[in-house]
Amino acid sequence: MNALAIRFIPDATMRKVLAWLIPIGIVTFAVTVYPYPAPLGIVLNGALVGGRIALIALGIALVYRSNRVINFAAADLGVAPATLTVILVLGFGWNYWLGAAIGLAGALVLGALTELVIIRRFRNAPRLILTVATIGLSVVLVVIAFQIPSWLGGDTLSGLGQRLAPPFTINWSFGGTIFNANDIVTLVTVPLCLIGLTLFLTRSRTGIAVRAAAERSDRAAMLGIPVGRVQTIVWIIASTLAFVAIFLRAGTVGLPIGQALGPAFLIQAIGAAVIGSFERFPTIAVASIGIGILDQCNTFQPGNRPAFNDVALFIIVLLALLFAKRASSTRSGDVSTWRAVGEVKRVPPELVRLPEVRFALWGVGAVILGFLVALPAFLSESRVSLAAVIAIYAIVALSLVVLTGWAGQVSLGQVAFMGIGAAVGGALTSNEGWDISLAMLAAGLVGAVVAVVIGYPAIRRRGLTLAVITLAFALVTQSYLLNREFFGDWLPASRIERPDIFGIISIKSETSFYYFALVVLALMMLGARGIRRSRTGRALVAIRENENAARSYGVDAVRTTVVAFAVSGFMAAVAGVLFVHEQNGLGTEPYAPIESLYAFSTVVIGGMASLPGAVLGSVYVRGAQYFLPGNWQLIASGAGVLVVLWILPGGLGAALARVRDAYLRWIADRRGILVPSLLADRRVEVDAIEAVALPHADTPLPVADRVTEPAP
Repeated sequence: MNALAIRFIPDATMRKVLAWLIPIGIVTFAVTVYPYPAPLGIVLNGALVGGRIALIALGIALVYRSNRVINFAAADLGVAPATLTVILVLGFGWNYWLGAAIGLAGALVLGALTELVIIRRFRNAPRLILTVATIGLSVVLVVIAFQIPSWLGGDTLSGLGQRLAPPFTINWSFGGTIFNANDIVTLVTVPLCLIGLTLFLTRSRTGIAVRAAAERSDRAAMLGIPVGRVQTIVWIIASTLAFVAIFLRAGTVGLPIGQALGPAFLIQAIGAAVIGSFERFPTIAVASIGIGILDQCNTFQPGNRPAFNDVALFIIVLLALLFAKRASSTRSGDVSTWRAVGEVKRVPPELVRLPEVRFALWGVGAVILGFLVALPAFLSESRVSLAAVIAIYAIVALSLVVLTGWAGQVSLGQVAFMGIGAAVGGALTSNEGWDISLAMLAAGLVGAVVAVVIGYPAIRRRGLTLAVITLAFALVTQSYLLNREFFGDWLPASRIERPDIFGIISIKSETSFYYFALVVLALMMLGARGIRRSRTGRALVAIRENENAARSYGVDAVRTTVVAFAVSGFMAAVAGVLFVHEQNGLGTEPYAPIESLYAFSTVVIGGMASLPGAVLGSVYVRGAQYFLPGNWQLIASGAGVLVVLWILPGGLGAALARVRDAYLRWIADRRGILVPSLLADRRVEVDAIEAVALPHADTPLPVADRVTEPAP
């Protein structure tokens, strides 16, 4: 009878049941038997940690469904209001609940202002632009959090690192772990938030409108749903969830300014959202709790190292991305759309041989070259070193142009491949005595292989698969692969000397190394330019624009995309070899995941498909970081990024191309040359056509009947 009943259970229902039971069973086995056995108290503490992660993950999922971007300011939306609350409670002695209520009100206002003032400005912008805008937004929010104490009359930020005092006195022992009132508040608040969010989205008219607008905003607008107001509500909810998560976290580990949610927690939240395909909120919540439990149980193990947690997180995210069901939404505007990737056209053949055009192009090139050559004469040795670093990061930006701008694959962990190249190249020169040129070649090949291994699983899955995998890989690279505790015998010596090139050209001084970095940058630009003009480059752009159409012309999409991965990894690894010798040592901080986000921002600011734009973006982002005072650095990398993206959505490279085209258009008009590629629709009065059209007419055509020649 039981067998007969099981036979009638629909396959879909069985799959849903197994989809829940198998992961829960794996987590239960891991924390009770192997490999992370832990007492129940640790498991409960992990569930509390996972509950706070769930609030961030649900905010990420809401914004993704609404705007089709990963909100990298997901946690920072809660930093400023949580900072306000902590200062009021710890600094001014306000009541715990009153401070929480004021912080909650601040979160509501901040969420609304964020959408109205910033996000709405990018409503019609490509998703890549809005993604980078959230990175700039996170910096702006951190700056605001820094300024709150001074606005309130405080003189230091030291108190913010303390744990928020519990609202009442209670100590509860469970499973060998003692929990206080802050833990009780978390235990009650998180379920209430999850239940409230579920009821709001499923039972209220506004919540149903949010879901409808997230699925198809155009259709929702046709049905009379105020999409703009709904977007504001989404960001208010995301800001509220972030505040609750950060406020609850302040009662456990304090509130360090600028690090409210480190990269590991952010990747945990993104991984949970990916497991739920950014759609299934119950799955996202359960996945977050499971990740939190595994993280705390792993930390509990004797001799455990934090790097092991990052490796386990990377494996979880990788498996989730490879096996989880993709989002079913068909809404246009995914992060992988390339409407902003405008190719910078070459000088039209009608004008390229004109003397004034050739003189201008060569003249501008000579001025730039002269400036770069003469720059060390006006800078100190330390400043020259920073200029060399900018050139090195420009090579990383070029690698992203190949992978993201041309191949259409979003990488948020490019600096990780730079770190791999630094480790390999530094070890070959310091430990094996190789010439730096051979070390760059060998490290580049290793970087190409690693890039293919990491990126190949994402080739057949579009969207954010590669972006999340590479971001998680960046975390593993910094904490594990570059950790001397695990790979000390393979990593370079603590002090790396700069060997002579070919044994005869010294690069020991900062000026000589700066020139060496410029030469390598020029070679990388020439190589990338050659690839773009080759059949492979044209095939990459064709796959980016329309993979099915490219396949119909015989293009092997998988093989061609693998080439892009390899070239990108090669270039980033070469940059790593330069960087490790410029720094005279291998550290881990320069390869943090946040650096990869800055690298991605650099390319979007410069122009995704523009090689000169990538260099300009590096000069802007890294130049502001290295040459401006502390506060101005944050402003330039935060508000400055938002302003640049708002005014120049095509990037700095596209802006320069428009200036060049304006000059070429002036030359064409001056010489009377019609260049269709430089003109929009333009009325062209052609008397010869009139004569051919009316050979026996003595009068010309009326003005209304004259020929209009469209641009091709």
